[in-house]
Amino acid sequence: MSKNRRQRPTRKRTLVTSLILLAVVAAVSVGAWLQFGERQALDTVYSAGEEEPDRIDVDATLQRVDAAGRELVLRILVTPRGALAEAGGVSPAEDLVVQTSTSTGGDLTFKAHSRISTRDVPVALTGGPITDYPFDAYDTTLEFGATQGGEKVPVRMRLTNNDALFAASVDASESDGVAVFEIGLARSNSVLVFAVFMMAAMWALAVSVLIGAWYLVTRRKGLTWPALGWMAATLFALAAFRNTAPGAPPIGSLLDYLAFLWAESIVAFCLITVVVAGIRAEPPAPSDPATPTDAPTDAP
Repeated sequence: MSKNRRQRPTRKRTLVTSLILLAVVAAVSVGAWLQFGERQALDTVYSAGEEEPDRIDVDATLQRVDAAGRELVLRILVTPRGALAEAGGVSPAEDLVVQTSTSTGGDLTFKAHSRISTRDVPVALTGGPITDYPFDAYDTTLEFGATQGGEKVPVRMRLTNNDALFAASVDASESDGVAVFEIGLARSNSVLVFAVFMMAAMWALAVSVLIGAWYLVTRRKGLTWPALGWMAATLFALAAFRNTAPGAPPIGSLLDYLAFLWAESIVAFCLITVVVAGIRAEPPAPSDPATPTDAPTDAP
């Protein structure tokens, strides 16, 4: 009998340990799979245009997305090829103008025989607003054509995304020698996972404080200073935790209305309730013994 009793706790511990290890392995595997998917998305190259020997290559990289300002920064490198180039594509043989869509800051002009360098171009976005964070989405259209020496020349464009906070969905096409990209932007999977985790953690902390406050009030524990310190620390920690949200969303976002503001309100209400109930539950301070005011005098 004693051996059977000893074996049962051992089996239970082994089963619990195995389940914990499986959960850890599953979590790490899912995380690695998500990271691999995002890395593949960042390495994806979208291209449009014709593969002609005499052409203009435009390599564009989406550097960062400013959701608050509703614009993205596009880093562009223009390279002439074939008879349109000098010194292996370092400079154009004639004056080169790269025509862009209305959402960009304007056309790009490169003088003949001058070295070409990269340009950072702001591009306006539509959609949003950012207060829909973390479910906000944006879109824009890029169009690139080119003329050299006053004549239209073919363009081949390649686009990549370098902003890890946003996932890009791109529809690339070519129309009459112009490269066209329809771009949709949404928060990346890592941002969505972290934002959802933040909301769940805020509610979990708020519920924990609520349960602790209910216990202190119903048991009439009085002013329990460690518990009050924990509640006050949670109140300020939630604000600091909220400010770590990737992308720095402004106050008033969906994140706040779904979790943060409610969690702060619950914690503050519990803290005040515990203090008021604790003061009432505290025993009165012992009063000092009365001291005689008139000292007896000795009779003569």
